[in-house]
Amino acid sequence: MPILALVFDFDGLILDTETTDFQSWQEVYRAHDCELRLEDWADCVGRPAGHFDPFEHLERLTGVRVERAQIRAQRSARMRELNLLQSVLPGVRDYLREARELGLKIGLASSSDRAWVQGHLGRLGLLDYFGTIKCVEDTGAHKPDPAPYFAALKTLGVPPDKAVAFEDSPHGVAAAKAAGMLCVAVPNSVTRRLGLDDADLVLDSLASLPLSALLSRLDGARLLDA
Repeated sequence: MPILALVFDFDGLILDTETTDFQSWQEVYRAHDCELRLEDWADCVGRPAGHFDPFEHLERLTGVRVERAQIRAQRSARMRELNLLQSVLPGVRDYLREARELGLKIGLASSSDRAWVQGHLGRLGLLDYFGTIKCVEDTGAHKPDPAPYFAALKTLGVPPDKAVAFEDSPHGVAAAKAAGMLCVAVPNSVTRRLGLDDADLVLDSLASLPLSALLSRLDGARLLDA
């Protein structure tokens, strides 16, 4: 059964905002003579705030209350600065171009807000590639809930078993698999140290394998599983 659509995550997959998010918090912790460990941070990767509170964790480590409003403003400014230095991750632009040439439908499913996602896509010159963009405003759900993927697939008019999701985090992979999709994991410098075993395929970079070769590999794997 041929693949008809590709659905991409955004944060950490198209633009490496996962690393800049972690880096900006690491800088905050180091300013307070503490270290933020990846294993502590990992649970919030690809998820909304609340699963891990970096302020509470910092206060536990220091034993004192911190100036949250000041830190929040400074860290947000630093993260914006770091993100503006980021370009699209390797291979992403080529995949989008080839998908368009192949006549595949292209969607995006994110747990982030629309202004964040579309703002960066516009800056990167990628916005017009996507037939649908589903963000938290559309579903009220965050991955690993599969709702963002279901919403994107519904708009594209493609069933889950004819679509491939591209993700970078365990929570994203879980969402795609719960939606019944094939999932390719492409970890970044933060998420490559997390478990991505549930993905159908893990690539170091989208630049490491052309889209046509990827689709052939996934089709072959599905035939073996049938």
